[in-house]
Amino acid sequence: MNSEPQKPNSHAPPGWSYNPSSWSERVPLMLVGFAGFCIASYLAAYQWRIIKSVWEPFFGLGSKTVLNSPISTLLPIPDAAVGALGYIADVVTGAIGGTTRWKTMPWIVLCFGFAVGPLGLTSILLVILQPVKYEAWCTLCLASATISVLMIGPAMDEVLASLQYLRNLRGKSLWKAFWGLK
Repeated sequence: MNSEPQKPNSHAPPGWSYNPSSWSERVPLMLVGFAGFCIASYLAAYQWRIIKSVWEPFFGLGSKTVLNSPISTLLPIPDAAVGALGYIADVVTGAIGGTTRWKTMPWIVLCFGFAVGPLGLTSILLVILQPVKYEAWCTLCLASATISVLMIGPAMDEVLASLQYLRNLRGKSLWKAFWGLK
């Protein structure tokens, strides 16, 4: 047993016991985001009629009801395609920058948070609409929504670290710090 005190994480924000920008924090989010991209792309392929049927193991015609609902076509592209774009934005913005990006690239961290947060909140709304408005459930839609919601907490940790960094600037340009300029 080692009796030496542990060294604090040198890349962790002040007062934090871990670094929310570390690869061990971001890679799982990127992998889950890629899984969400795959699911949403598959659902979009159905909505665009690239594939004729959608896999639904539990809810009979539920997926077809939900994916063909008026809400799914409110935008110029199907809602699943919007979700796929959101997930790929999660993956790309999660991959940019190093382990100190919470202070060296606050702009990309906030873009990452913006990509993750609204997608998760939109997913919650769409899940609520399934049974309430359409009396149907969609298994893969629920899986996608679960992925979105699970990503929010860890992504917001990094956003919080960046916002704390920007708030605690003393005598430095907020604009330059936001863009990572010295």
